[in-house]
Amino acid sequence: MKRCPECRRDYYDDTLLYCLDDGNALLEGPASGSGAGAEPKTAILSEPPASAGGQLAGESATRPQIHTTEQTAIFPRGAEAEPRESLGGLSERQSLTANRAAEPRGKVGGRQWLLAVVGIAALVLAGGFFGYRYFSSAGSGAINSIAVLPFENRSGDPDAEYLSDGLSDSLIYRLTQLPNLKVSPTSSVIRYKGKQMDVAEIAKELDVDAVMSGKLAQRGDDLTISVELVDARTKKLIWAEKYDRKMADLLATQREIATKITEKLQLNLAGNDRGITKKYTNNNEAYQLYMRGRYSFAKRTKDEMLSSIDYFSQAVKLDPGFALAYARISEVYGSMPAYPYLSPKEAFPQAKAAAEKALELDPTLSEAYTFLAYAQIIYDWDWAGGERSFKRAVELDPNSFSAHFRYGQIYLIPVGRIEEGINEMNQGLNAESLDVNMGVSVAWGYLVNGQNDKALEQARKTFDLEPNHPLSRWMLCQALTMVERYDEAVSISEKWLRDEPNNQFAIRDAGFAYAKAGRRDKAEQMIDRFRELAKSQYVPSYRIAAIYAALDEKDKAFAELEKAFEAKDWELYRLKIEIYMRPLRDDPRFAAMVKRLNLPE
Repeated sequence: MKRCPECRRDYYDDTLLYCLDDGNALLEGPASGSGAGAEPKTAILSEPPASAGGQLAGESATRPQIHTTEQTAIFPRGAEAEPRESLGGLSERQSLTANRAAEPRGKVGGRQWLLAVVGIAALVLAGGFFGYRYFSSAGSGAINSIAVLPFENRSGDPDAEYLSDGLSDSLIYRLTQLPNLKVSPTSSVIRYKGKQMDVAEIAKELDVDAVMSGKLAQRGDDLTISVELVDARTKKLIWAEKYDRKMADLLATQREIATKITEKLQLNLAGNDRGITKKYTNNNEAYQLYMRGRYSFAKRTKDEMLSSIDYFSQAVKLDPGFALAYARISEVYGSMPAYPYLSPKEAFPQAKAAAEKALELDPTLSEAYTFLAYAQIIYDWDWAGGERSFKRAVELDPNSFSAHFRYGQIYLIPVGRIEEGINEMNQGLNAESLDVNMGVSVAWGYLVNGQNDKALEQARKTFDLEPNHPLSRWMLCQALTMVERYDEAVSISEKWLRDEPNNQFAIRDAGFAYAKAGRRDKAEQMIDRFRELAKSQYVPSYRIAAIYAALDEKDKAFAELEKAFEAKDWELYRLKIEIYMRPLRDDPRFAAMVKRLNLPE
């Protein structure tokens, strides 16, 4: 039971966060009885009853009607509010006029006349009052952006976490494909998991108009899902509902919720509802395995990423036509050499094969084209094919900021079209400002373009968001080194090495900073660390070459680069514009190596 601290109205639906009358945050509180302020136990309220004389009930009874009819306070894009005839309707007004016309002129007695005047006044006041409530709630305008927060796991079982996270992730994926709707990605909203924060504060950080939250509880085969959609600008509830379903209904339920959101926001789909209604699989067990795979992949450890491949592989065994699961297999394999958990030769052929299989099953799958482009450029050095794939990904899903971002990061900047690349990456960052990967990559683009101060500003901003994230540490170290603030770069690197002694990014960037600071002995120690690490895991020779280049040991740097070409190290694709390799650019051997990458002229 909850109570509004301002108006003292009681609510029996624990899924509600804000008062329907004044928007104040609800507090836990005792029931005040069954008076007019009491709320029914469901979040979706029924129409208020009319009084015995057919007149309108009081405010407490009419308030639910305003917020739960199909006509919500959020107008369709481009639509303007039209005044209502009156809350009572046209027929009521016509009836009053007809009764008066039926009376002979001059025969209306004082009492009847008074009642008529009072009735008209009441209608005018009611219409004006409720019209004000309706239009004031709509005054915030159409909703153009939304954040779906991680669902709260109410199962009492940590193993059900994949269901709560997976449901929100699936809703984000579907909503992202709608035209003209900005949707915060999973990477941005995951930071709010398990936190109690004001909806308006979250919306401000994510720069969205509406926030959806939810709870999920699994008890054996029974599933209870409650959802709530709030206009964060006014703190008004747009929609809330509770679903009691079976696990076998999970697929249909998440599609139903996504469809209901678009309905409540009154989004004009213009025929582009494919992402909302599309059935990626009809096999509920395969879908649950897919959700487990996404949950494991998000953790980014080697064991979890390998587990995610196993889950996706099980899913496609159950449903061989599950194209999206094949695309995710490609994504995981394509990501693993960056850490590096697998060598390029172990990972990229499988990444490419999975992407091609996904496209064979579903040629309209934007993600599959994005992950295919990864393998084509990073491993095959097929630049023309990679660009075609990226362009096709964007064409199929213009709202895919990930596709825009990676087109700039993986293709445009490495071929030397740096300004275009930064613009494409900024499309992603502007939409997903809290995404660490996008933030550091934009900073990297500025460094490549010689805009060191701008790069440092962006690197610091991203680092402040996630100071322990390996990518934010990497970029801040690199940016500080490039502006010759070596002591700061070394300090961050050394703390990073204390936290993660075998992190290859930390070893390389510590070596790079030590070398630039003139601390040759410490830089060589980092090379020794790499040599020792290579006995137990894959170490890209490209990273050792970066430290040798900073030490101005050109012969040794080129010897390591030759090994990198033999292994097809994943970072080679950006050799032409690579910051670490700048000391080698005036050597003829460097130009010859760049030519071997088959870069477009």
